[in-house]
Amino acid sequence: MDIEEQYDKIYRFCYYKVHNRQIAEDLTQETFLRFLKSGYTEQGKGIRYLYTIARNLCVEEGRKQKWKEVPEEDISDGGAFSDDLIEKIYMRQALMKLSEKDRELLILRYVNEESVSAICEVAGISRFALYRRLKCIQKEMKELLEGGSSDGEKVQKSDQAGGR
Repeated sequence: MDIEEQYDKIYRFCYYKVHNRQIAEDLTQETFLRFLKSGYTEQGKGIRYLYTIARNLCVEEGRKQKWKEVPEEDISDGGAFSDDLIEKIYMRQALMKLSEKDRELLILRYVNEESVSAICEVAGISRFALYRRLKCIQKEMKELLEGGSSDGEKVQKSDQAGGR
């Protein structure tokens, strides 16, 4: 297992859960410290164990403090709102409307680009269930980003956002 590659993936996983760079860095470091102390590296299930440790640390951190939906550090872009930044905000709003489990599956598959078999291991579901769930999540995200949502709320993009 390439520790540097996994470190980046665990950092992204933590960041998408806590939305704070400093806390995500701390959680990532703590994840690897616990992983290396455990001696679990020789048993061949490293990635699953890493994500389990990271998830548990993020849950612990969530109990300690409330997270902001859009952190101030992410919206200060030199005073200029670019289309990319606005798109990221809309994406984050849509993601926050998904369940925690669904957000986690999206992060593992599309942000960290984990293999289907690794995600199945981490999530404890079959390949068929994962494919079906990802398809449903993609459909739901598309609806949320296009303006409709299952709970009646809408994520609407203004014409100023480039009409995407």
